[in-house]
Amino acid sequence: MPAPLRVAVTGAAGNIGYALLWRLASGDCFGPDQPIELQLLEIPPGMERLLGVVMELQDSAFPLVHRITATSDPAEAFQDADAVFLVGSRPRSKDMDRADLVAANGPIFTGQGRAINDHAKRTVKVITVGNPCNTNCLIANANSPDLGDECFSAMTRLDENRAVGQLAVKAGVPPAQIADVFIWGNHADTMYPDLQRATVNHKPAAEIFDSDWLRGEFHKTVATRGKAIIVARGASSAASAASAAVDHMRDWWHGTQGRIVSMAIPSKGWYGVPEGLIFSFPVRVSAQGQIEVVEDLVLDDYARTQIQKNVDALLEERAAVADLL
Repeated sequence: MPAPLRVAVTGAAGNIGYALLWRLASGDCFGPDQPIELQLLEIPPGMERLLGVVMELQDSAFPLVHRITATSDPAEAFQDADAVFLVGSRPRSKDMDRADLVAANGPIFTGQGRAINDHAKRTVKVITVGNPCNTNCLIANANSPDLGDECFSAMTRLDENRAVGQLAVKAGVPPAQIADVFIWGNHADTMYPDLQRATVNHKPAAEIFDSDWLRGEFHKTVATRGKAIIVARGASSAASAASAAVDHMRDWWHGTQGRIVSMAIPSKGWYGVPEGLIFSFPVRVSAQGQIEVVEDLVLDDYARTQIQKNVDALLEERAAVADLL
């Protein structure tokens, strides 16, 4: 059996963290034969709740979990971490606009970025889940000067999974029959789901779905799915967000075997996206964990317009946290 991986999770006592930990502990992310050590971070007022989560994990007796650390100290949580899930962030209240949310969460990710820089392994893989995740990732990355850009990503896999789910319902097929759907841009209602390479049971999606539906009802449903879930269940997405985080990290860790998926990563200027923005691109991941942007896509005017909306929004967010970068 290989040596345990050290896996850090912030906001570990929150709803997403709670849903995520059981997936990690069961081997769904890193593999059924890969032991892990969980290093769980909470703010001091959440420590009692986190201890209850640890008790439940202990009571679940997962064979792969070799050790659990519960702490409010980022240095301890990120010590020698192989993988980091940045889940914890301040939630958006009803009187906050997105700019307020960006400003409120920025200092959290400044400190966590510095702690990751100082204590995690140089090969660490960091996924930002807490919203606004693209800009929170930008802040954490900027405050980790000793780590490469390749160590950081933000999660748009939830948007991708939502898109796949809607297509599966529309086509009357299991989600497993749908491949190569991907997301451009920001994890926000501006995100753009692209089906130009998508297939349904190996048949091009463009031959199955009406373009008016794709640009209308489908796009709107995916973009506003988070709000719809809050209305329906009285709480925000937790289990689906945790599941998407597992999908994202699993593909990053093991590779995508040629499949196209969505990851928000620091732009190198691909498709005209300004360098440094954390932007969701269509990517493939090698078996060695190297993320490779799919660069041979042809964009029509509609796609370019949608991508530019995301660029503009992320530039605004970056300007709002310029003093933290």
